[in-house]
Amino acid sequence: METVRLVLLIIHILGFAALFGGLVVQAGTPERSVNSAMRDGAGTAFLAGLALVGVLEAGDDPVNHAKIGVKFAIGLVLLVLVMANMRKERIPPGLWVGLIALSVINIAVAVLWSPAHT
Repeated sequence: METVRLVLLIIHILGFAALFGGLVVQAGTPERSVNSAMRDGAGTAFLAGLALVGVLEAGDDPVNHAKIGVKFAIGLVLLVLVMANMRKERIPPGLWVGLIALSVINIAVAVLWSPAHT
């Protein structure tokens, strides 16, 4: 079970890396859009996160449902915003900054929330 957890964790992290990379690569461009890396990364991170919670629930260690709930909400907002703007030629600068902020916040919650209660 530990191997499955670690594989899902790696997939989850790679999903966020793709999302964040898809955002950051557009930093120097005047017009930004939702690209396939952002779409695939958001979807991968969200689904791998859900599967990871399932594996954690099946284990013996307690799961911090508050932390999972916060990460789920942020991840869902990210996924919805990315998918809703997928077909648009460009996205407003505020949305781009918001997507970066939500991505960083979600990573910060994962890393900084008390590891003794994960």
